[in-house]
Amino acid sequence: MSHEPPNPIILYDGVCGLCNRLVQFILKRDPRDLFRFAALQSGFAAPILRRHGASPEDFDTMYVVLDHGESSERLLARSDAAVHVLRQLSWAWRMVAVLLRAVPRPVREWGYRMVARYRYRIFGKYDTCPLPDSKSRSKFLDGQATGC
Repeated sequence: MSHEPPNPIILYDGVCGLCNRLVQFILKRDPRDLFRFAALQSGFAAPILRRHGASPEDFDTMYVVLDHGESSERLLARSDAAVHVLRQLSWAWRMVAVLLRAVPRPVREWGYRMVARYRYRIFGKYDTCPLPDSKSRSKFLDGQATGC
């Protein structure tokens, strides 16, 4: 008997203006209703990160959790996470993912870290995690009905 694998979960900086815009971007372009979300600042994210040896205090990294809660659970970080997300969206974004994968990983990681370093300065920072709208609230696994 086979079962559906759990939805991939995107762990993102909940107070980052860029990160919240990216979550909205994904919500609008996820035709299969595949992704779920949780803020890195949440109690939901911390045990997952610890299980994989990642710091729950590192908000500069976006993660994708694959097979959450299964023995095959994996954690993708930074540019690998971004490429994975793009591969699940429409064909145009899959092409962007193919192009990004062609870039050597150290170069992708450098670019990711540069954006992460200046994201608050360029895109702003919220005092608390913004609340998702009622239509998409069920996709947020971290109790964001109250923010983080």
